[in-house]
Formats: sequence, C-alpha cells, structure tokens
Amino acid sequence: MKVDFVVYPSHGRPFTADATYKQDGQPKPVVIYTHGFKGFKDWGHFNLLARYFAERGFVFIKFNFSYNGTTVEDHSDVHDLEAFGQNNFSLELDDLQALLDLVQDANGPLEQQEIDPDHIYLIGHSRGGGSVILKAAEDDRVKAVATWAAVNNFDQRWDELERKQWKKEGVQWVMNARTGQRMPLYYQIVEDYLANIERLEIPKVIKKMRQPLLILHGEKDETLPAKMAYDLQSWKPDAEMHLLPEADHSFGGQHPYTHHELPEAARAAADLSIDFFRKHA
Repeated sequence: MKVDFVVYPSHGRPFTADATYKQDGQPKPVVIYTHGFKGFKDWGHFNLLARYFAERGFVFIKFNFSYNGTTVEDHSDVHDLEAFGQNNFSLELDDLQALLDLVQDANGPLEQQEIDPDHIYLIGHSRGGGSVILKAAEDDRVKAVATWAAVNNFDQRWDELERKQWKKEGVQWVMNARTGQRMPLYYQIVEDYLANIERLEIPKVIKKMRQPLLILHGEKDETLPAKMAYDLQSWKPDAEMHLLPEADHSFGGQHPYTHHELPEAARAAADLSIDFFRKHA
C-alpha cells in the first residue's frame, strides 16, 4: 500500500511525502529516506526501494525537502529553481522535524495501527546523509541511522576566495547535468550555516550522536570520495562501516530508471541497512 500526503512545516512551505507498507494491522518500524542535493523523492529507483523495504516489514517514508525545487502541485521533478536556490540546512532539519512529528500524530494521514512510533530509523543519501546525522543528534525519537554515500561536512567546498565572490554576487550557479538546468545557490545558505554552526557542523555534532550509526559508501563513488566515510567513522568510532566495492554515488541508480528490479548496489545497501536496523530494534 502507498499513501501520499503533504507535510506542513513551521516555516510555511509545504512538501510532499509518501509511505509504502504492507497493510496488515500490525505495527511496523518506520524508515524515513532522505534524498540528497538535486534529488527528489521519486528519483530513479527510489519507488523500488520503498517496495523492497515494505516487503521486509517496514513502513518506508520518502519525501521532498520543501525547498528542493519540487512543489506540492508538481513533485515529478525539480522545476522551481527559485525555491531550490533558497534552500538551506536549517530548513532541511525543520522539514525532518515536521515529518517526525507527523509520523507520531494520531490524527495524521498515516494509519497509526500500522506504525511502531518507538522504532523510527533514518537513511540519508549524499547531502541527506549529513542531515540525518544532525537530526538524530538532536532528536531521541530516532533510534538508528544509516548513511549512504554521505558528506562529511556541509562547508567542505566553500573556499575563502569563492565565498567572497559568492557573497559579492549573491548567487552562484550549479549545472544539473541530467536536465541541463542552471540552478541558483543564493549566498543565504552560507549565512544560515555560519549563524547556526553549532547545530550544523557535522564533525562536532556527530560526536554528540547517541544512536547507532551505519556508514555505507561506494568505492567507485565519483562524487564524494570514500575518505568521507572514514572521516565520519573517526568522529564516531562505534559506527559500523561498509565500503561497497562496485557501488558508485547513486548505488547503481539513474533517472529515469526503467528496470523492474533494484540495482545490485542499492539492494546490497538496503540489505545492510535492514540487518542493521533489526539488530538495533
């Protein structure tokens, strides 16, 4: 069963989400999947991933960050580039907060008899991996976390010269190789990071994280080097880490994804995550 719903965070811009699960009247652990930079909830193989987890006894929730460039009216792809440029890390944590609140809301859109609210797990891909670490560190409702090809810091690509130019111009542009879009990044993302650094600095915040952490990274990651996984583990030595020999940054996925089975690397990451969550149930 798949339930589509809308989340209304405190900052005022709503976002779409969906939950996939077997409707059997039994409470099931919840996995919230968090997409990365330029990602969205229905990218590539993500719907297959939702079904894979649901078949193994989880409620699998995926969502669009409110400022990821989708809208409630059209969440099929990134198209609202002005919103994309206004995104920042604090907004993403607020979105996760709103989603966690809604999962536990008896009057919310999800059937409460199908949910075990005491077993909520987070998976974060790429930049989303950083967000789920930060959210877990500040929210005890999260019981365990898995990162897939996660960043080790949010400011690792902002050197001083680039930042001065960025501040002067107010915007820098990134290319979406898939769509050919020039996507704006407004300087406000830097200002937000610096203003909230105690909440957003991954190398420091991860040390406060009490929940079990699983770190997964592809050895053939072309976007974020596997060194980032080693960094994360060095800051949280009790974390479990696996390097997947054949995995790239998207774990074999692409958009659109026309196959009917998960990519092998994504299935391997899913199996490791499922085993990890069960171990820490």
